[in-house]
Amino acid sequence: MWNEFKKFAMKGNVLDLAIGVIIGGAFGKIVSSLVNDVMVPILGLLMGGLDLTGLALTVDKASIKYGAFFQSVIDFLIVSFSIFLFVKGLNHFKRKSEEKPAEAPVPSKEELLLTEIRDLLKQQNQRETQ
Repeated sequence: MWNEFKKFAMKGNVLDLAIGVIIGGAFGKIVSSLVNDVMVPILGLLMGGLDLTGLALTVDKASIKYGAFFQSVIDFLIVSFSIFLFVKGLNHFKRKSEEKPAEAPVPSKEELLLTEIRDLLKQQNQRETQ
């Protein structure tokens, strides 16, 4: 069972996925910091010094924190747009590599011999007709 797990875990796709998850988690933290520490304070200043993180609607004992929701929406938009740009760039490079014309296939030994025979027969027929 351990050997099966090692084979599975060492496949390229699983390792790529693990690396993607780790990088994605770190990228998510960077985006959250960008939104929480840079963008939201700037938006708050533009809105007259309003602290967006503390925006909440309190009804009885329930508190609806729509400021935190607003930050999460901004996080999502930044991450999804970044991923869109990344995938678009990858597809652009992939298309360029696919558009390159394929090299002419190298003829096999049999094809070369048949070509020589054909050429010799043509020469022989031309001599006979002259």
